[in-house]
Amino acid sequence: MILLRFVMLSTVFRQIISIDHWLFHKINQDWINPVFDLVFVFMRQAEFWVPFYLFLLVLSLVNFGKKGIWWSATLIMTAIISDLISSSIIKNTIFRLRPCRNPDLADQVRVLVAYCPKSSGFTSSHACNHFAVAFFIFITLNQTGSWRWLLFLWAFLISYAQVYVGVHYPLDILGGTLAGSIVGYAMSIFYKKQFGTLSLK
Repeated sequence: MILLRFVMLSTVFRQIISIDHWLFHKINQDWINPVFDLVFVFMRQAEFWVPFYLFLLVLSLVNFGKKGIWWSATLIMTAIISDLISSSIIKNTIFRLRPCRNPDLADQVRVLVAYCPKSSGFTSSHACNHFAVAFFIFITLNQTGSWRWLLFLWAFLISYAQVYVGVHYPLDILGGTLAGSIVGYAMSIFYKKQFGTLSLK
């Protein structure tokens, strides 16, 4: 009985990996164009989003006053904690070759970045960090406008870019998304208990 369950789990795992590789192939090699080649390379770079991060800092200080300082500090802690969980805990526990490091895919992967990290690909820290931040902002800002949903589009596009440029599999992104969402949600609950929700003036 135990052996049968093990065989079934192994079969399911192989099917998941097969789908993961198929979807990676589609994103990295088939669903491409020159505009995406340029946009996604820049979109995944932290420096590209510095103006946005500065905007959030100014927005919090101008609109929330003293609360904005604690909001900004908690937001930064959310990003730090999510990065530690992804980079220092999960990646050190589960090692998975990145597609750009996989010798079986060496002649198939389009690598659009100058350097392919040697670290584990699971989970994607980009996905983990950005979905953590997106969830935190979405829940702590008490706004009815639909603009808040753009935060998840923002996190998704940055995560998608990791697959597009060849440094992550879709399953890495999914793992990072789940981990980051949990961290972002937990930190938002912590903040709301301490300071409540925030409303833009």
